Amino acid sequence: MSKAAAHGHGGKPRRAKKHEEEEHENHERWLVSYADMLTLLFALFVVLYAMSQVDLVKFTAFSDGLKQGFGAPVTILDDGAAVDGPTVDSPLKPVQVAQDAAIDGTQQTDAEKQAAEDYAAQQAQQTAAEAQAAYDQLDQARTAIAAALAAAGQSNAAKLVIDERGLVVHVVSDPVLFAPESAALLPQGKKVVDAIAPAVKALPNKVDVEGHANSIPVTKGGPWPSNWELSATRATTVLRSLASDGVTEKRLSATGYSDTEPLVAAGTKNANEINRRVDVVVLSTASAQANAQLPSLEAANEGSK
Repeated sequence: MSKAAAHGHGGKPRRAKKHEEEEHENHERWLVSYADMLTLLFALFVVLYAMSQVDLVKFTAFSDGLKQGFGAPVTILDDGAAVDGPTVDSPLKPVQVAQDAAIDGTQQTDAEKQAAEDYAAQQAQQTAAEAQAAYDQLDQARTAIAAALAAAGQSNAAKLVIDERGLVVHVVSDPVLFAPESAALLPQGKKVVDAIAPAVKALPNKVDVEGHANSIPVTKGGPWPSNWELSATRATTVLRSLASDGVTEKRLSATGYSDTEPLVAAGTKNANEINRRVDVVVLSTASAQANAQLPSLEAANEGSK
């Protein structure tokens, strides 16, 4: 047999067929992903736990260091007085730490309790100082307006009080400012407004002019549908007079209250005359917490007279 025949018809040797093994599937690959997820969750909880722990003593010391380094800000008030102003609020106050401890049931340390009490006392002191400064400014304005009214011969035309809103100048509408069911300013009313205007103009405070009516309805068929329109128009009339005297219009606003805000109850002696009025309210610039203390300061001032 020839050599070519020994290798088949093509003249090339045949290769043995290679045996292919079936690919083995790894059924435990999910364990790798599971382990990675557990590791990430563990790291997350460690970070969260670390963030929740605050060393209050060190935090307070750090805060005091910042105050000393940058200096405590000072608030200059309108009357020239100066009081220590609150520093920039820290991201986590001692009071909040105490509240959080009460919520999650953990025991407060003596240092935390003391820090919370000190912070509350500091805030109360700052609020009291702010209220006193605001009251002093408004009281100075009251003195100036009273002196101007006396100089104009209109001492009895208005009553000046300080409440939680600010300085309120109660001016009797009839017959000082307006004739009955009229919104045209009387000559005497013009004198009163002109006396009030300079003191109001000198202040930075916003001013709200409020028109009030008594419980007697307007005359049917008259110029006013109701006391709402009458009280509102009287308020805007006084506002326009203040503006003409130089009070900046951006500081002024007017509101009509009809008979919804009486000073005394209907049926009280002189209730109709007292409740029918226009109030010029010099609004306090202090915070709501400080303004809430103004009535008590007014009561103490009245008691000392």
